[in-house]
Amino acid sequence: MKRTRQNKILELISQYEIETQEELGKRLHESGFPVTQATISRDIRELSLTKVAGGNGKPKYAAMDYGGTQTPVFSDRYARVLQDGMVSISQADNLVVVKTVSGMAMAVAAAIDALGLEEIVGSIAGDDTIMCAVRTAEQVPAVIEQIKKR
Repeated sequence: MKRTRQNKILELISQYEIETQEELGKRLHESGFPVTQATISRDIRELSLTKVAGGNGKPKYAAMDYGGTQTPVFSDRYARVLQDGMVSISQADNLVVVKTVSGMAMAVAAAIDALGLEEIVGSIAGDDTIMCAVRTAEQVPAVIEQIKKR
């Protein structure tokens, strides 16, 4: 049942520009899958869904492209997400602080993660801000340049 439901989620997000968990839940119910909000949240996490800019400019759910591996693969889609979603990037000691279009921080953070920069030890994304912890403050300018050139 879980695998069937998760396959249906992937099908729904490819057919419709689903912006919220509530909307996804409604579509699942209409498709014969009675689910709770907790189940939807867990499925989103397990499927590694992220939000990307939809055709209407609003964030929508999308499946991450892992290219058959457990880690994201940097693709043209991620390059577009960086280009369209990033507003500014700056340094704060050993942190890279990225400001994004509202609602796009998770998608931009996924794109940054897909770059596979070894200098970044971890990232945290909110609604419109990302903080990437870099091993040393000296490495931050090079990390910023690598992110900007994508």
